[in-house]
Amino acid sequence: MIIPAIDLINGKVVRLYQGDYEQTTEYTYDPIDVVKTYANAGADILHIVDLTGAKDTSKRQIPLIKDMVATGVMRFQSGGGIRTEQDVTDLLDAGIERVVIGSLAVSERVLVAEWFKKYGPDAIVLALDVNIDEQGNKYVATHGWQENSGVSIDELIAYYAEFGLKHVLCTDISRDGTLQGSNNALYAELVASYPMIQWQASGGIGSIDDIKALIPTNVQGVILGRALLEGKFTLEEALSCWQGV
Repeated sequence: MIIPAIDLINGKVVRLYQGDYEQTTEYTYDPIDVVKTYANAGADILHIVDLTGAKDTSKRQIPLIKDMVATGVMRFQSGGGIRTEQDVTDLLDAGIERVVIGSLAVSERVLVAEWFKKYGPDAIVLALDVNIDEQGNKYVATHGWQENSGVSIDELIAYYAEFGLKHVLCTDISRDGTLQGSNNALYAELVASYPMIQWQASGGIGSIDDIKALIPTNVQGVILGRALLEGKFTLEEALSCWQGV
């Protein structure tokens, strides 16, 4: 499915370039209006990134996220610096369907595995952001993409598969925010290797042709952020393309 994304800093809609807070674009859209606009266009689920909460866990934008969920117009998945079980329960209690977990899935595997067992694999999305070296090794980056964990995506998938891993949002960091197209070869390889996982492709979509090029990879979801906010195409056009209309 097509999954529009919204990144939030202090209640405002923003986009970062390759995860860099120093390269932030701020938009004038009201988050609640964005939710309603995307729902009216036909979106079934929205991806929310709480960038304020990712930087400072004491400032999580839970009240705003609750207001977005309260519109009742679609489903939601959300993350941004998830570090504790309280972070998970706060989002689930706010009405979020799936909590997106990134760095912690690398650094605290036993803890995150316990959450899989407690809340179920349908309640968790692993956000695995990868740097690909010259040899083709896919290492997961952590801490807002500032650190290379030295852990491969294959190693993490093998670990969490034991606990029913079902949803993975994978971003090729080199493509994020560039509007230069996705790493289609990466997604085709991952889907073929791990067909039991519902893959969400993220990063680089800049045109309808980029969406069309992802269809043969068989990813289950495509995250759209900057391209929608900047009017490169409409959400209706993206949905029609994905559905082959």
